[in-house]
Amino acid sequence: MTKCPRLKPVDLLQGKYDPDNSGFISTERFKDLLEAHGSELDPHKLEVLLALADGNADGKICYQDFVNLMSNKRSNSFRRAILQGSRQLKGCSLSDEAGLGLSQRLVRHVAYETLPREVDRKWYFDSYTYCPPPWFILAITIAEVAVFIYYGFKLDRLVLQVSSPSFLKSPLPYHPQLRAQAWRYFSYIFMHTGIEHLSLNMAMQLLVGVPLEMVHGALRIGLVYLCGVLAGSLAVSVTDMTAPVVGSSGGVYALVSAHLANVVMNWSGMKCQFKLFRMAMALVCMSVEFGRAVWLRFYPPAFPPCPNPSFVAHLGGVLVGLTLGVVVLQNYEQRLQEQSLFWIFFCVYTLFVLCAVFWNIFAYSLLDVRMPPLP
Repeated sequence: MTKCPRLKPVDLLQGKYDPDNSGFISTERFKDLLEAHGSELDPHKLEVLLALADGNADGKICYQDFVNLMSNKRSNSFRRAILQGSRQLKGCSLSDEAGLGLSQRLVRHVAYETLPREVDRKWYFDSYTYCPPPWFILAITIAEVAVFIYYGFKLDRLVLQVSSPSFLKSPLPYHPQLRAQAWRYFSYIFMHTGIEHLSLNMAMQLLVGVPLEMVHGALRIGLVYLCGVLAGSLAVSVTDMTAPVVGSSGGVYALVSAHLANVVMNWSGMKCQFKLFRMAMALVCMSVEFGRAVWLRFYPPAFPPCPNPSFVAHLGGVLVGLTLGVVVLQNYEQRLQEQSLFWIFFCVYTLFVLCAVFWNIFAYSLLDVRMPPLP
C-alpha cells in the first residue's frame, strides 16, 4: 500500500474520525481530511478520491475502498462510486500534463489509444509500471519472424513460399489430411505464405496488440488472440474442408476487430489523435491482406490437386473479435468472471468449438469429401 506521511488509513478507523469503529466515515469528514492533507497525495489519486466522495449516494466512505485505492486495487463498490462521480471530476486532462519523460509519454499515449474514459486513463497512467512488459505479443511476433526466416532459407524463397513443394511438409501448418494432429489448429500461425503476408500481419499485430496488452494484460489479450486462432482453423475445417491454413491472421484479426469495434462503440470518449484516419488505415490494411488471401486461395495452385491456403481463418478471427473480444476490452480492470456477457459469449464459443470438433470427426466421411493428397 502506498504510504502517506500524515493521512494514514488507520486514522479513518480510530479516534474522532470513526469512534464507532464501523469502517465508515462521512463524506464531509473525508473531504475535510483531503483538504488538510491533499498535498501529500498523488494528484491522480486525489482526483479519484474526490470523485469517490462526491459519487457515494449514502454519504459514507468505506475504509476498504480507501485501502483499495491506495494499493492500486479497485473494488466493485469503489468502481460504482467512481462511475457515479466521474462527471464531477475537476482539473486538467491527462493530455495537458507537461514535463513527462519518454516512458510516461508512451503510457499516456497508450491510455488515449485504448481507453474511452478520462478517469480510467488517469487511473491507468498512475498505476502502470511496465512490470510485466507486453511479453505475449512480442514473444509471438519474434517466434513467427524466426520461423519465417528459418523456412525462408530452407525453401530458398521469401515471396510466395506456398509455391515450394516442401511448404506444407512442415509439422506446423493445418492440413485437412492431418487434422487429427491437434497442435496444428494452433501452430499454423507460425507459417506464412511469404514476406508480404508476414509483414502485414506483423504490422497490425504490433501496432494494435502491444498497446492493448499494456492496458489489458497478457491473460486477456492472449485469450482473445488464441480464441481467434482456434476459431480460424476450425472455421476452415467446417466451411473450406479441403484447404490448408497458414498465417496468424485469425489471432490478428480478432485483436484488430475487437479494438476497432471498441473505438466505434465509445467514439465520443476516445481521444486518440486522427482516430478516423487511423481507423480507415487499419481497415485498408485488413482489406488488402484479406484480398490477397482470397486471390491466393482461388489462384491456380502450384501443385494441384492440393489447393492454396484458405482465407476463412480471417473471418473466424473477426467474429471472435466482434463478440468475445469486445466484451474482454470493454472494461480494462473489471474481472472477467464478474461479467455475465463474457460468459454468454464464452459459452457460445465453446459450443462452436465442440460442434466443429464433431464435424471434423464425422462430416468428412459422411459427406465423402475428396481430400487433397498428403504434403
